[in-house]
Amino acid sequence: MATQQRHTGRERAVQALFSLENATPDDVGLGLEHFWASLDEETGAGARDFAEKLVRGVVVHRSELDDAIQAQSENWRLERMARVDRNVLRLGLYELLHTETPARVVINEAVEVARTFGGENSPSFVNGLLDKLARAHGKL
Repeated sequence: MATQQRHTGRERAVQALFSLENATPDDVGLGLEHFWASLDEETGAGARDFAEKLVRGVVVHRSELDDAIQAQSENWRLERMARVDRNVLRLGLYELLHTETPARVVINEAVEVARTFGGENSPSFVNGLLDKLARAHGKL
């Protein structure tokens, strides 16, 4: 799969996770249908398939991901993090732990997605916390 398709897939995955944040695994299929129908722009099949794989993985492993993020975040409770940042972190950590994507690629992509959708401090926040998570899990 081309790098651009994977990047677009990650962007769509974060957007979907943002909209499905409180969904249960049983709701994900229907939630994704609604998400894709709500987009104003077309997403290629490769990017869409990649995004759906990531979203389903994050939803299935959300408890594990949230516990790991909470354990490494100093002075930040998960529920106090910006929704975009929280979902970028979930996605990045899922990729670190459950895919073969190299850690540096995961972190760089997460920072770019945070730059696109997050606030002014999102890229540095995501970079610092994902780097710490990667080190804690022996990925760097």
